[in-house]
Amino acid sequence: MHTDTPAVSLTWTDKFLVGYEPFDDTHREFVEIVDALLKVPESELLAHLYKLIQHSEAHFAQEEHYMETTAFPARECHANEHAGVLNSMREVAQYVEGGGEAGEIRRLSVALADWFPGHTDYLDASLAQWVAKKQLGAVPIVVRRGVANHSDEA
Repeated sequence: MHTDTPAVSLTWTDKFLVGYEPFDDTHREFVEIVDALLKVPESELLAHLYKLIQHSEAHFAQEEHYMETTAFPARECHANEHAGVLNSMREVAQYVEGGGEAGEIRRLSVALADWFPGHTDYLDASLAQWVAKKQLGAVPIVVRRGVANHSDEA
């Protein structure tokens, strides 16, 4: 199976902003790495997957640190999702290292590109608001360029 031409991409958009700069910066990097996984030649997939695993370990640990130190109510659910995603990444890396089809990394990348927007919208945005409220006493205002405001849609 030839998988060098991806069917999807993951490109940063202001829709992904959560309004808390440490998270937004980390999310930009996640998007860049996943998008690269969707585009690199098959011979480079495993190396890029390891880069994603290393990034995700630090990325998820950062968020989980904030969850623990601020007593975020949904931390168990959020951390469990992180653990599941990391487990999938590691299993795919192990499969490919063991001689499995490298195209499985591309399939994982497509799944991550599908997963990320919802995870960011529902779990990371609420965590960002919680952390900002705990640290600053107010929730962040997120300005998204080129994204329709819900009140503009009526």
